[in-house]
Amino acid sequence: MSPAAEAADSAGRRGPAAVITGIGAYLPPDIVTNDDLAARLDTDDAWIRSRTGIARRHVITPGMATSDLAVEAGRRALESAGERLPDAVVLATTTPDRPCPATAPEVAGRLGLGGVAAFDIAAVCTGFLYGLATAAGLIASGAAERVLLIAADAFTTIIDPADRGTSVIFADGAGAVVLRAGTHQEPGAVGRVVLGSDGGLSDLIEVPAGGSRSRSSGVAPKAGEEYFRMRGRETYRHAVTRMTAASRAAAAAAGWATADDVDRFAAHQANARILSAVAQELGVPASRRLSNIENVGNTGAASIPLLLAQSAAEGALLPGHRLLLTAFGGGLAWGATTVIWPDIKAG
Repeated sequence: MSPAAEAADSAGRRGPAAVITGIGAYLPPDIVTNDDLAARLDTDDAWIRSRTGIARRHVITPGMATSDLAVEAGRRALESAGERLPDAVVLATTTPDRPCPATAPEVAGRLGLGGVAAFDIAAVCTGFLYGLATAAGLIASGAAERVLLIAADAFTTIIDPADRGTSVIFADGAGAVVLRAGTHQEPGAVGRVVLGSDGGLSDLIEVPAGGSRSRSSGVAPKAGEEYFRMRGRETYRHAVTRMTAASRAAAAAAGWATADDVDRFAAHQANARILSAVAQELGVPASRRLSNIENVGNTGAASIPLLLAQSAAEGALLPGHRLLLTAFGGGLAWGATTVIWPDIKAG
């Protein structure tokens, strides 16, 4: 850690840190290629690749749900950690199995963790970063010594299959990390998590129907309002601006003065154009950017932990790498944080 980082740490960090000690990921078995989509939509492989950078995406099979994805990713993260069981489970998701109850308690029970604290959080594609902040708070407060944080989404269940704008982007998957109490100086310690939101722009990314406002209105939802929708051009602009600013703030909190201090950059895999624009604004060269969007698409809250698990397994992310994370999603919500990658084996 640099002298600047040590000074920032001693001035603003109190209590135990949340340290990543295990990671796991899961993708459902079915794959939908661009050619598959072109067979039923007014599009083709070249159009999809040029606008999104995506070639294929994994989707759940009939009868599967978010909990199925979460359980498998959680199991792999627990195996990766190889330590005693966690005493809290946090699930970040936009697609819970049911509106009520939360999905996390069922996931915990299926993992053999019945009786531990378990709850869902909803921050759409920024869910994993909000989850890191939540887990860090549980650990810092003494409410938990170990937390299993899972981010899982079955996004294809809320996508209009006839909407070319969203069908080509979103996919399903889950990623998870185990965090334990530790010191702020050790590898794996989560840095300051910079978070933000703007509810005045909530209609940029939304599912209009299904909530209390729609149900209490007395007016039947219009056709298609049960599906996810996004105003792409405006979302692009806000995503680039917010992720760039949050990333700079998180890096500054870690004492990282320039882009040269960032060994690896892991952004929410929303769209290849957004990823490139944010990295360029930050001055991070292509050789230091982690990406799997071509083969998995946008998996919502699961995006970042999936990316980290795959990158670690493939050798693109190594112990000691200074890692900058950032995400943006509905709410609007955004965030960023830093981690010195630990010596762990991805599950």
